[in-house]
Amino acid sequence: MKINRNYLKLSENYLFSEVAKRTRDFQVAHPDVAIIKLSIGDVSRPLPAVVVKAMKQACTELGHAKTFHGYGPELGYPWLRAAIADFYREQYQVQLDTDEIVISDGAKSDLSNLLDIFDSQASVAMCNPVYPVYLESNLMLGRTPQFLPATVANQFLPLPDETITADIVYLCNPANPMGVCYNRQQLQLWVNFAREHHAVIIYDAAYACFVSGVDLPRSIYEIDGARECAIEVCSFSKMAGFTGVRCGYTIVPKKLLTRDGVSLNQLWRRRQTTKFNGVSYIVQRGAEAVFTVAGLQAVQKNLAYYRRNVRMIFKTLDELQWSYVGGKHSPYVWVRCPGARGAWECFDFLLNEVGIVCTPGIGFGTAGENYIRLTGFNSYANTRLACQRLLKLKQNKKH
Repeated sequence: MKINRNYLKLSENYLFSEVAKRTRDFQVAHPDVAIIKLSIGDVSRPLPAVVVKAMKQACTELGHAKTFHGYGPELGYPWLRAAIADFYREQYQVQLDTDEIVISDGAKSDLSNLLDIFDSQASVAMCNPVYPVYLESNLMLGRTPQFLPATVANQFLPLPDETITADIVYLCNPANPMGVCYNRQQLQLWVNFAREHHAVIIYDAAYACFVSGVDLPRSIYEIDGARECAIEVCSFSKMAGFTGVRCGYTIVPKKLLTRDGVSLNQLWRRRQTTKFNGVSYIVQRGAEAVFTVAGLQAVQKNLAYYRRNVRMIFKTLDELQWSYVGGKHSPYVWVRCPGARGAWECFDFLLNEVGIVCTPGIGFGTAGENYIRLTGFNSYANTRLACQRLLKLKQNKKH
């Protein structure tokens, strides 16, 4: 038997699996400690009521012969794709054709599955630190990515230069894990670079719902020329609380062509119809309800809830005099480890001293060695309690 030996290059555990394992081990050893997780980017607010109602109605339909649905369109039901196109037009002033939108079970899947339509020798560039899926899905294929350091010197937002030679560039905006956000001018530089070098941008917009401000685009297609060089990957997970429901979509413009005129839209659609049977009817009806007036109002209410948590974390970090970035247009806060600690050392310190779980920055790449990531996704009560515990470090002079 022969295996794909590229898998042997991966660490034993996926980052968040390792965080969960260490947390479980600590809980077994300290059963009386009430652990608070400010680590993984899972949401805590329930699904909007209008979404639940739509999904219940869909379940009822499946229980009757006249309204039963079997296999749906692999690329997504037309009414959901139309709702997404309407949303982009009304909210972003971006015109999309519905056949440029393909529904999937989430951004994580698409971010790796997109690699199927590119040559196995295609070169890839990504930030360091970076969302682990970008790196590990490429390592599985035997690629050695080029890393773009995201540091204090460039405000954690790398820009293109003459040293970058990649065919594919991953951009996450707002960035995971740093929580910072490219502005319109900076994204224009990336689009210009991609068009000049015949590269493709895989643009992860999973956190676009947190962005506000005129100069901060929420879609790459707000940038001139992006339709000729960029693929946008989106998710309902953070926008509408679908982390346990699973639904997302990827936009591949019909203007995105290879040098010899091959359509990436056609390749992606062909890939999905072969390897994917589509998202369930129930889930897609729930996703459609997100774009109703009631759905969008509920989304904004939940986002405001998480933003309040982040502001509370800001206030606590300021009082502790810990250095940080991000959080203004993102649920994530990128924190410099206090006391010159390493990332896992800081993870153990916070877990042992105050029962708080963070995400060690080293799990996102070597540039994250002296950082941790905190999130605003827990409940308000737990976030407030976590902040109170953190402030005790100052009182006890352990920070």
